[in-house]
Amino acid sequence: MRSNRPPSRRRAPAGLAVLVALALSGCATPGTGDPRDPLEPLNRGIYEVNEALDRALIQPVAKAYTAVLPDPARTGVSNFFGNLYDYWNAINNLLQGKVGAAVSDIGRIALNTTVGLLGFVDVASRVGLEKSDEDLGQTLGWWGIGHGPYLVIPLLGPSSLRDGAGTIAQVVLDPQTRLIDDESTMWALWGLRLVNVRANLLGAGRVFDQAASDRYAFLRDAYFQRRRNQLWDGNPPREKEWAAARQSVVALAPIWQRPPSAVDEAAPPSPAAPLPAGEAARPVEAESPVTSQVSATGGAPMGTILVGHIQPD
Repeated sequence: MRSNRPPSRRRAPAGLAVLVALALSGCATPGTGDPRDPLEPLNRGIYEVNEALDRALIQPVAKAYTAVLPDPARTGVSNFFGNLYDYWNAINNLLQGKVGAAVSDIGRIALNTTVGLLGFVDVASRVGLEKSDEDLGQTLGWWGIGHGPYLVIPLLGPSSLRDGAGTIAQVVLDPQTRLIDDESTMWALWGLRLVNVRANLLGAGRVFDQAASDRYAFLRDAYFQRRRNQLWDGNPPREKEWAAARQSVVALAPIWQRPPSAVDEAAPPSPAAPLPAGEAARPVEAESPVTSQVSATGGAPMGTILVGHIQPD
């Protein structure tokens, strides 16, 4: 039977309560290291619980899943859930002014849902419609909202206050949540989605074991690096040394101000060379420090819009 209340009203408070509880309980505990992680004691505790749950339940189920389901079938499941997520890619590309990428996402949804049999076959990629990788956290960051404190969310893992809020909003508004009325079916699909993602990451644990003595810190740094790369669409500017050591990561960066690049402050300006006799000095147009060009077509050279960029994460 259909519930009298929409899914968003049923599930939004629980998700928001998790973030609020994490933030409030962690604020009472001082951080012990990285300034991006003022809630480190709390986060490490949640991380350990996640690791124990993963070893005891999620990882064995994921291994059984890969043993039972052949590679083509698992690829089809990944494609199906990816097709559901493409509409979020389209929305976030629109919110970031990437009209061309949003149109491409809509084309992907139409093609994969029909010709691709509800998305199980990724026909769109074969015809040149590349998949985007956007989410609400990136959109909020694009508009100048900083990460806020680093958070480890139960079951979901590394996040931040900004990205965690974006994740909960997307879960609440996901077609899988909104359109499926039967609770058991909805949670079964979410479980399959989680197990499928974990199965695709089975090799990552070996990388962590070999690359890091402190898995928590390694995962935290990898998270911030990945998010920075995503926010800048794979082409982040060089990071200044002071950026990693700044004390406040919660304050909002100015939305309409382009951050100076490492090249801008690499060396003090050298004195101008003397002009030849008889030649008058010509006015020089100063480059505006308050604008930067961002493609309006998702990277295609069809035109640009002038918008403010944010402080690199």
